Amino acid sequence: MLKLTYTERSFYLECLSLSLEEWVAQRVILALRVGQSLCVEPSTASFLLPVDLPGVERLKSEVKRNDSEIMALCTCDSEYLEVTLQGSWLSNGSEDAVGVFVTTMSDRTEFFLHKIWQEAQACASAMSE
Repeated sequence: MLKLTYTERSFYLECLSLSLEEWVAQRVILALRVGQSLCVEPSTASFLLPVDLPGVERLKSEVKRNDSEIMALCTCDSEYLEVTLQGSWLSNGSEDAVGVFVTTMSDRTEFFLHKIWQEAQACASAMSE
């Protein structure tokens, strides 16, 4: 399962070993126990990846082969590729852009997308220093 955590300033992508159903069930139980509102709804999430990252072409092949109904890739411009995922948005129900997006696809594609995202983060950190 992939989990994208959105904050006011950024987002973080994690690859978790729990099934989507297990993770959502645990999150619902936590919300009930602490008296927190929880809204779960179908949604999409998008983020950008540099097109020149090693592995981008392989990611395109994986998506075509296994996960085209869950993930779409679209070239934005000469520098970036947009990754759009189908899944579920969990938040407190307010209109804030703060919450968690979760999705599931083939383990291989999840792992590979997570690895490419980490490489993009490392490149961005190196460029900002």
